Amino acid sequence: MKKIRVEQPGGTDAMLLADVETRAPGEGEARVRVEAAGVNYIDVYQRSGRYPAPLPLDLGLEGAGTVEAVGPGTDVHPGDRVAWAGVQGSYATHLVAPADRLVRVPDALSPRVAAAAILQGMTAHILVTEVYALGARDTCVVHAAAGGVGLLLCQLARRAGARAIGTCGTRDKADRARRAGASEVILYTEADFSSEVSRLTSGAGAQVVYDSVGADTFQQSLSCLAPRGMMVLFGQSSGPAPKIDPQDLGARGSLFLTRPSLFHYAGERADRDRHAGAVFDMIARGELDIHIDRELPLARAAEAHTLLEARKTQGKLLLVP
Repeated sequence: MKKIRVEQPGGTDAMLLADVETRAPGEGEARVRVEAAGVNYIDVYQRSGRYPAPLPLDLGLEGAGTVEAVGPGTDVHPGDRVAWAGVQGSYATHLVAPADRLVRVPDALSPRVAAAAILQGMTAHILVTEVYALGARDTCVVHAAAGGVGLLLCQLARRAGARAIGTCGTRDKADRARRAGASEVILYTEADFSSEVSRLTSGAGAQVVYDSVGADTFQQSLSCLAPRGMMVLFGQSSGPAPKIDPQDLGARGSLFLTRPSLFHYAGERADRDRHAGAVFDMIARGELDIHIDRELPLARAAEAHTLLEARKTQGKLLLVP
């Protein structure tokens, strides 16, 4: 089998296409032929060393494919179509995974759509249902609104009856965010987004900010919030957010701050099945659109990271072995 491996943290040149033996699944495991693997910013963090991990490190955390073989004590079978999130080593032609991490894929969904939807879809669904449950009277700010999670957040906000104000850097990205459900989109390259949020809400502010950007947006995002609003920091594509004095949260209106992780909200199989199932059902019913920006061969994983870091993507990037 082939996989993308990092021997030492670094730039995209640290990513090596390695040939390794394809092992048989053990107790509670299944071997899957990977048909598509999702590319996420957490992969960049791991590759660069921003998120330290034991080395050598096999990259990739999500994908979809077909079960080839199973070990004893599993409830999946050869031929099952499955997807997964949170399984290290998904940039590969094959993956041996804990069987209880695998989610069955409905017949209506292709492996590529399932791979594109599982991690970012669950993330977005958790953000709007559990981290802050959006309702019809809420206004939310969605940073990187034309990114993979951002587009899903805009759609889910519209579905909940909430008002979504998106931010992005270009007019074509703004158009895509509007089509996804953003009521208004602020070009942060042309306007101060916190001032614009204040103007658009007549000074009231938003109930929640969904921020995956971090350093470049964090302080201004706090200024976007209404009293008792919630700052949801779920990524740091521009770098780590600055430290904050808890007193500042009180001074700004008794704000809430949370740093959610998908794996704390969907660490149990029942939770994964519930959130992934909800996302897959919405896609199958045509209620949620998954936009795949592009598909690249596994050997071009470095190019995928370059595109992601340069913010040159709209929607999901996939590696296809």
